[in-house]
Amino acid sequence: MQKIPLNNAKPGMVLARDIFRGDSPIGIPVCGKGTELTEPLIARFANMDITTLYVAGHPVWEEGGQSIDDFMRELDNRFSKTLQEPLNVMLHNIYKTHLIKSMGGESDRKSE
Repeated sequence: MQKIPLNNAKPGMVLARDIFRGDSPIGIPVCGKGTELTEPLIARFANMDITTLYVAGHPVWEEGGQSIDDFMRELDNRFSKTLQEPLNVMLHNIYKTHLIKSMGGESDRKSE
């Protein structure tokens, strides 16, 4: 899941959270989680002064942003001295699974 400015939203992206008027989570949602964005829907959000939204995966890469492989290398580096401990291996795998899921897909690295 990634929070993006509305002007970075593209048709085909999928909402990861409900959209509320004025980014306030109080009241009735304007649009539900799981909705695929279209040009008219994005324009409608703009007319409603919605400035940000959460989309599934990590579809928008900002300059200087890290790729999923960069995150995996950093994770491996952080755990490199403690992977002989079974609980640390479990924790490493939990973080790895979460990163892959939150970044919207598989890394091209093999699981160890």
